[in-house]
Amino acid sequence: MANLVPSRPGTVYLVGAGPGDPELLTLRAARLIGSARLIVHDGLVDPAILALAPATAELISVAKQRSRHSMKQDAINSLLVAEALGGRDVVRLKGGDPFIFGRGGEEQDACREAGVPCEVVPGISAAIGGGASARLPLTHRDDASIVSFVAGQCKGLSGQNWSGLAGAGRTLVIYMGLATAQDIAEKLMADGLSPHTPVAIIENATRPGQRVLRTLLADLGDLVARAGVRSPGLIVVGEVALRADAVDCLMRTQPDSLGAMQP
Repeated sequence: MANLVPSRPGTVYLVGAGPGDPELLTLRAARLIGSARLIVHDGLVDPAILALAPATAELISVAKQRSRHSMKQDAINSLLVAEALGGRDVVRLKGGDPFIFGRGGEEQDACREAGVPCEVVPGISAAIGGGASARLPLTHRDDASIVSFVAGQCKGLSGQNWSGLAGAGRTLVIYMGLATAQDIAEKLMADGLSPHTPVAIIENATRPGQRVLRTLLADLGDLVARAGVRSPGLIVVGEVALRADAVDCLMRTQPDSLGAMQP
């Protein structure tokens, strides 16, 4: 008997799972997860969110970690397209929002090129969710009217031009920057940012193990090391960091630095 060819391809749903807390899923995301037959998910998707899937759903992890990927991005693209062309709907589940450092744009491009329907379901981004859970306003009329998001580990960190992204009236949010925190601090100070600029680190945002630590820019790399900060984590640079519910962790060796930590 000849193989049956699906009359139409399935749909790939690029779904934002938010920063971690299942309560922060959109209604659309929760419905898609709850009825999914196939979920392709990142490593940062909280297990409590995956538990919302039916017991019969097939779950495929394509977790990425620094310098070690369980599946390369091209292979992920091919997997999504192949499953959809085989007639299956695919829930591609990503931490945060699919289009903010989630490679959702690349996966959408692959679907378009293959003629596969693709729907994007936005999620609360790590920056938005992390800021809110730390009581850290990314904008504030007294402190910041500009917010920039950057990736702390990607193609050629040293070659990226960050000048002007942080400073008076600005907030800089750095994703995936824990492993390069010392380099980031040196880069920003070399661009003229004061070493006394307040910095907050939000670890495990919105999850039970959340920690919010605060220091000054010059101490950023040392803080990550001595506090054992682990991914996932966000680095927030700017005066708004002083408004966070955070533990002040500045190494108190420079008395003139202490005043800079006072809100």
